[in-house]
Amino acid sequence: MGSDDKQALSVTETPVQGDTQTEVWGSDVMAATLRLLEIPYVALNPGASYRGLHDSIVNYNGNQAPQMLLCLHEESAVSIAQGYAKASDRMMGAIVHSNVGLMHASMAIFNAWCDRMPMLVMGATGPWDAAKRRPWIDWIHTTSDQGALVRDYTKWDNQPGSVPAAVEALLRASQIANTAPRGPTYVNFDAALQELKFGPMPIMPDPKRYLAPPPVLPAPELVEQAAKLLSGAKRPLILAGRSRRSEKAWRERIALAEKLQAPVLTDIKLAAAFPTSHPLHVLPPAGMLGPDAIRMIREADVILSLDWVDLGGSLKFAAGDREIGAKVIHVSPDQHSHRGWSMDHCALPSVDIYMVCEPEGAVPLLTDAVTQRPKANLPKPSPILPALSEDVSIRQLADALNSASKGMDVTLIHVPIGWNGAYRDFDHPLDHLGSDGGGGIGSGPGLSVGAALALKGSGRVPVSIIGDGNLLMGVTALWTAAHYQIPLLILVANNRSFFNDELHQERVAKTRSRPVENRWIGQRISGPDIDLAAMARAQGVEGIGPVESVADLRKAVQRGLQIVRAGGTCVVDVRVLPGYDVDASGTSSAETRKT
Repeated sequence: MGSDDKQALSVTETPVQGDTQTEVWGSDVMAATLRLLEIPYVALNPGASYRGLHDSIVNYNGNQAPQMLLCLHEESAVSIAQGYAKASDRMMGAIVHSNVGLMHASMAIFNAWCDRMPMLVMGATGPWDAAKRRPWIDWIHTTSDQGALVRDYTKWDNQPGSVPAAVEALLRASQIANTAPRGPTYVNFDAALQELKFGPMPIMPDPKRYLAPPPVLPAPELVEQAAKLLSGAKRPLILAGRSRRSEKAWRERIALAEKLQAPVLTDIKLAAAFPTSHPLHVLPPAGMLGPDAIRMIREADVILSLDWVDLGGSLKFAAGDREIGAKVIHVSPDQHSHRGWSMDHCALPSVDIYMVCEPEGAVPLLTDAVTQRPKANLPKPSPILPALSEDVSIRQLADALNSASKGMDVTLIHVPIGWNGAYRDFDHPLDHLGSDGGGGIGSGPGLSVGAALALKGSGRVPVSIIGDGNLLMGVTALWTAAHYQIPLLILVANNRSFFNDELHQERVAKTRSRPVENRWIGQRISGPDIDLAAMARAQGVEGIGPVESVADLRKAVQRGLQIVRAGGTCVVDVRVLPGYDVDASGTSSAETRKT
């Protein structure tokens, strides 16, 4: 998706050419392997543990394929790689320094794991041979089984013991990361191995022989059984979950829904999987099931789950104290990524037909196999939205963006928790990219920069709406956008609070008959207010705000879009009312607007 990478990033830090060398070092072979794998970029924060590899990427590869993206924090480096994959369906790399850098990066790696995004994370350790370690620093930066730090939320890790083994490890890591269900892999290089004088460059492998396997297709008998159930259903329902950014796959999902005349639900936590303006997309995308979605699940007689996140939990939540009466067809490869350490596999669903493959492999086969159902006149209720007022709110922010971006192909990279799915239609697979996956805070800036990098040159306008807490934890990722001239608009829905936790404290207080008025203590980010626009300017990007009136909001959003379309990066600090425009179920709620 988007333009060629060589054209997409205009700012290349070109190294000075040195003398021709006939002998290579261990890390030169590693860098040559990255070039063979066509890794476009590696986001990194420098560290001495991988100084050999750093030198090789610069002086052997010429800082091309991959090109380095300097980051100011390891978490940003990995978040940028995740954002890039979310927008492009393509893996890039990240390099982190020793055990300390890996610990910094661990939250972002967990996000990519939960988000099922492919990523090659490389690290390093001090010389494994103790006799080669420098006093003190090499000892504290050398770890026994360093991969154990992230093993429970990576698909595979390895610390190769030789240069040929390092080549194989990179090939395998790339192959595994790109095999569904996709995810991050980690390869840890011994510093001494990187700095080993290797001799002439060995004969390199043909990377085409080490590609990820083609998508798995479901067994024909399962397709036949599922098609029979769907064709005979009176009230079929499609739950469209994880999906690729392919326009072809997007059209195939539409074709299946239309042939079945089945209503479709989507999840705001995930990237756009089905056009929300389509008559069959009957409810706005939401992060949790609302009353109408629960009713549809209860009334359905056949449910087709296309890699729906937490299918088991959703069915149990909808069923309440009863059994779901529908026959359930589940299409998902996610079983292959389940681990015992993390519960991100969610509840175990009861299913009648299980296709362990990506939806993209099953959908066209199902479309061919099902019979055309008669046209259904499905009700599409008008969403209940919070009333517009003179106060700056998330709805006002959405309206300002919608008005200013008419006629533009906007990619909404991220939306805050309080976003109502009815605020904007998603009618292209790149219209919305979903959340971070792991549910933490701080990844928003890095994800936004990485996605904007992937979209550069595509003609799309990258816009991200994040909370103030999210920006504050990851603001230095903006420096990377400024340095490499990556166009991006970030609108900060700044409620000066970790507001989600205010609501949690309110629930606890009510349960215990204690004063709800105290919920703000230890939550509010005020006294003093933080100048987010100034923080953005400190990273070298445009900063607008604080915006505190509706009139100024509309002007600020228009100005921000102008800056981005001209090739700049801009952050707008929008002081929104504390509160959400959706409640915990994902439906509109006036209660959450209270301060």
